[in-house]
Amino acid sequence: MTYQLYRNTTLGNTLQESLDELIQFQQISPKLALCVLHQFDRAINQALANKVRTRITFKANKLNTYRFCDNVWTFLMSEVEFKEVQEFAQVDRLKIVACDGRGEVQRQ
Repeated sequence: MTYQLYRNTTLGNTLQESLDELIQFQQISPKLALCVLHQFDRAINQALANKVRTRITFKANKLNTYRFCDNVWTFLMSEVEFKEVQEFAQVDRLKIVACDGRGEVQRQ
């Protein structure tokens, strides 16, 4: 299963707009556009799981809300500090959506 979370990023939105334009000018079929989006979902999930090695720690002053539904955790926090080796950042509010990144075979 691949998650479609990254379709709402700048890259994902730009891809969808480009595919919509190609469909509008009848250069590709809607079915092909859907296949491209599914491939995007698989590729971005795989790249983030296998190629990103940066670790960031964070600490929140308050955990406002947390939910677990359909294997997806959602956390809403306030006054959050991020640290990465020499870098430091702070935000007023943060929302984290965390999905199980392992494949179906590994979950069993």
